[in-house]
Amino acid sequence: MKPLTEEDWDIEIKPLNNLLDLKLRDVWHYRDLLLLLVKRDFVSFYKQTILGPLWFFIQPLFTTIIFTFVFGNMAGISTDGLPQPLFYMAGITTWNYFAECLNKTSTVFKDNANLFGKVYFPRLIMPLSIVASNLVRFGVQMLLFLLMMLFYLGTDVQFSPNRYILLFPLLVVLMACLGLGLGMIISAMTTKYRDLAFLVTFGVQLLMYATTVIYPLSTALAKYPTYAWIIEYNPMTPIIEAFRYGFLGKGSFSWQSLGYCTTITLSIMVIGLIVFNKVEKTFVDTV
Repeated sequence: MKPLTEEDWDIEIKPLNNLLDLKLRDVWHYRDLLLLLVKRDFVSFYKQTILGPLWFFIQPLFTTIIFTFVFGNMAGISTDGLPQPLFYMAGITTWNYFAECLNKTSTVFKDNANLFGKVYFPRLIMPLSIVASNLVRFGVQMLLFLLMMLFYLGTDVQFSPNRYILLFPLLVVLMACLGLGLGMIISAMTTKYRDLAFLVTFGVQLLMYATTVIYPLSTALAKYPTYAWIIEYNPMTPIIEAFRYGFLGKGSFSWQSLGYCTTITLSIMVIGLIVFNKVEKTFVDTV
């Protein structure tokens, strides 16, 4: 029998790797597992529901109706001259994707502790599968938003999609990276402090009101200049404003704000990857 060479081994056990070794090559080798996890998340969530994937449409539609009634009609908050349902649907669609990525990624260690303790695979696969599965939901809600745009095109309402709509893929990547990065940082902290998971769910709901989901940035700057900087420097604000500006022609878009958002998002993403890589080696002992 010929002696084993280094190429004959499937798995090689080594000392602890460098903190910056993110094992991205292993993630690519396990891409089939990523697809299986995306399918599992989609099927398991809606398997025993009556309406199934229709919930993808129902949730943003009912939220838009409530926002239109409460913030648009009762509170009389400006929507920059856009139809209220269209304005709110744009904010809800983008915010939901970011919030779902953040919420589900922030508990990835706690939710999958049993699986992580039994079999090896790159742990980064799990948060990536969450981002990918939420992308399917985001795509369905984008379809609903586009159908609403088509409806209003047949009316006298004026809105003008423009060339900045080409930034849409970049905006999706920024939302995914921001939710993923923040989620991985929080997930690493929840291995020791379980109650952070409850604070995240509550905090994300509050954070929505510090983002331009239910009002335009121009209104915040005009009415509340003292506190508007909190909204203006929220990294999700440039994303939502750029989304509205590209699809509807209204919003406070600038390349400077988008550049700021990109820098903050990439920084959070890198920090999240490093923290996640560090904690994944020892989290089984603490979860």
